Amino acid sequence: MIDKVRFHLRKMKPLDVAIIIILLVASFIPHIVYGYQLSSIDEDARIIATVKISGEEVYCVELSEETPQEEFRLEPRDGQYNIIEVDGTRIRNREDNSPDQLGVRRGWISQPGETAVVLPHQLIIEIHAENQDGQEIHEEDDIIIPM
Repeated sequence: MIDKVRFHLRKMKPLDVAIIIILLVASFIPHIVYGYQLSSIDEDARIIATVKISGEEVYCVELSEETPQEEFRLEPRDGQYNIIEVDGTRIRNREDNSPDQLGVRRGWISQPGETAVVLPHQLIIEIHAENQDGQEIHEEDDIIIPM
């Protein structure tokens, strides 16, 4: 194993090392931008969660400490269901009958810019921030979501 590592290190040139370092540093840029955007949200901003099916908004709720615990069932099409759970400052897709369960495994989301997606059901749960006038603070085109 060590011999293989030494072999590959001998084959590397100085420019290879520089490229690897630049790519490593550049990979953190989306996280830095996302963190900056989160820090620029005012304390008095309202955090809003929207649930969309096939691009149409079917549910909207403000996520705050006063938001009561709630659970409801959505049926996008015949034979499909999603159980959405809201608990104060967070929301999640608690249960569905999609084959891969990616929306369920996503878990709780609570920060602006976070999403939970169930592609087979065309269901999207998004969180965004609004100011007191009801205008969205960041347009969707401005938000960079790290994966």
